[in-house]
Amino acid sequence: MKISVFAVGRMKAGPEKELADRYFDRLARSGPPLGLEFTGLVEIPESRASGAVERKREEGDRLRQHAVGGALILLDERGKNLPSEDFASRIAVMRDGGVRSLVVAIGGPDGHDPAMRESADLVLSFGAQTWPHQMVRIMLGEQLYRAVTILSGHPYHRA
Repeated sequence: MKISVFAVGRMKAGPEKELADRYFDRLARSGPPLGLEFTGLVEIPESRASGAVERKREEGDRLRQHAVGGALILLDERGKNLPSEDFASRIAVMRDGGVRSLVVAIGGPDGHDPAMRESADLVLSFGAQTWPHQMVRIMLGEQLYRAVTILSGHPYHRA
């Protein structure tokens, strides 16, 4: 299964980007033996529409184009807060069920379009707090890498 990350907003060079890239690189190297291929990160600029509803709709339209034909996981503070093992299991179930592609989406400052939340296969939360975009990318990269290590039985994940 091909896995990509879709992000509203661009990350500037710096230690946060380096750390996120480190986890995405680990994912890219470790995933293929398990049938999980990281195909990269797609960044789009934030919408410049004047209102939040319109911005979310425009950003959702771009995401919809990218996620055609695959599974979709949205990161949203109102989503499910899953243990790492359960997140890994969800990915494995998708892969084993024949899902060919998975997009994990990080929304912009206004969040995701409600229509996208309703159509997503999973709405996932990293907690009730609001996290900076850079931190979310780091946490997502780490959790995707951790999912691969869990599925492979690698000792990186010890619970």
